[in-house]
Amino acid sequence: MAEQLDTPRRAPLSREKVLQAAVVLADRAGLEALSMRKLAQDLGVVPMALYKHVAHKEELLDGMVDVVVGEIDPPAGGTDWQSAVRQRILSARRALLRHPWAAQVIESRAAPTPAVLAYLDSTIGMFRRGGFSIDLTHHVMHAMGSRILGFSQELFADPPPTDPAVQAAMARELAGRFPYVAELAVAAAHVEDSVVGSGCDDQFEFEFALDLLLDGIAALHRQGWSSTPGG
Repeated sequence: MAEQLDTPRRAPLSREKVLQAAVVLADRAGLEALSMRKLAQDLGVVPMALYKHVAHKEELLDGMVDVVVGEIDPPAGGTDWQSAVRQRILSARRALLRHPWAAQVIESRAAPTPAVLAYLDSTIGMFRRGGFSIDLTHHVMHAMGSRILGFSQELFADPPPTDPAVQAAMARELAGRFPYVAELAVAAAHVEDSVVGSGCDDQFEFEFALDLLLDGIAALHRQGWSSTPGG
């Protein structure tokens, strides 16, 4: 009687495994390549098997956001509120830089996912435990905006053309019509592959704005600021 060969059993599919594979796929090929069919191929299953764990692609995207947010370091203990908030936000930025598609997905969600809500709750808690009034905390969260989650929408986001002749022509036109914009563009430091514009240092600009906000927020906190006159 012929011996039966033992074949390795594939680990059972789980929601966590599906979400992790989706994150890996988006990291590798970009968000536009993500589909339930392609994800099923990567996992070696039929597409219908995925629907036992995620009802549809929107739920898949929500879960992927939660995976990324789960990579953010927990709040630092034994430090002042400003250092703790700064460390947490920079950890969030590192997580989003590891997954360049994540900011786009976070912005596209109709409502925050559970992990995002937990992160925001934790951040609000850092301000409240730091002695902030609920009034100031409310306005601080508005002022910080998406920077709380490690990314920001930049004013000068469109990359310039790479053709030197075209660049020179555009610079001349810009200088003639918008001299201060041209002056700023020429003065900016140049770093390749920046989303901020013609080569500004993304990380420097992010931390500069973050520290500017945190220093201003700290000053308001010291003053006992309130949005209500006499409050």
